[in-house]
Amino acid sequence: MLRTAALSLALLCCATQFVSAQQDVTQVDGRPVYKGREIAQTMHYNGAPWLIRESRQREEDCQKMLENLGVQPGMTICDMGCGNGFYSLKLAEMVGKEGKILAVDIQPEMLRLLKARAEEQGIENIELVLGDIDDPKLPEGKVDLILCVDVYHEFSHPVEMLAGMRKSLKPDGKIVLLEFRMEDPNVPIKLLHKMSKKQMLLEYEANGFQVAEQFDGLPWQHMMFFEKKKATPEE
Repeated sequence: MLRTAALSLALLCCATQFVSAQQDVTQVDGRPVYKGREIAQTMHYNGAPWLIRESRQREEDCQKMLENLGVQPGMTICDMGCGNGFYSLKLAEMVGKEGKILAVDIQPEMLRLLKARAEEQGIENIELVLGDIDDPKLPEGKVDLILCVDVYHEFSHPVEMLAGMRKSLKPDGKIVLLEFRMEDPNVPIKLLHKMSKKQMLLEYEANGFQVAEQFDGLPWQHMMFFEKKKATPEE
């Protein structure tokens, strides 16, 4: 009886915490806001050419980012908000034939663009995943790394998405979050599509994550590695 009561209490506490987190997503003048941050609209698939613009390497130093991502052959990596596959295709080569890329997007048009590019290049280790706005549709406990490049700030349901992403990670798996630096006025991106380190920490720590490491060597973006929060002895 005591064990059953304790389990019921634990489940109730978890449910209460989840509802509390959900309530952080509010509306201000019709706009969705999470923990004080206005959530940006998802970039439409008609804007896909911007993702593969010629100036992207110069502006973001994508190669340096990939070199510091910690990719190993055989890994299962999720490219969250993959778009037309700018990073998915590069990652597919990096993990090799024994690895897999889970390319997630909520717009089927983006996935079709990615599929065409992968077929053109003869890349076969990319699995296309049509996610929902509140569910990344990832397998539980199978993912080594989730890469979120300039996409998290567009999640209309950040709490639910982070919960799904957290479940998908292996015990030592990580989320790598890249966002344009809010703190730097010289980064020529609209404020709605920037995030500060403080805000990134606030939102991820509230959803069961802690910082594992950071890389500050990119021209325009923060690059932060998050892992599942480790339980303390009191917990």
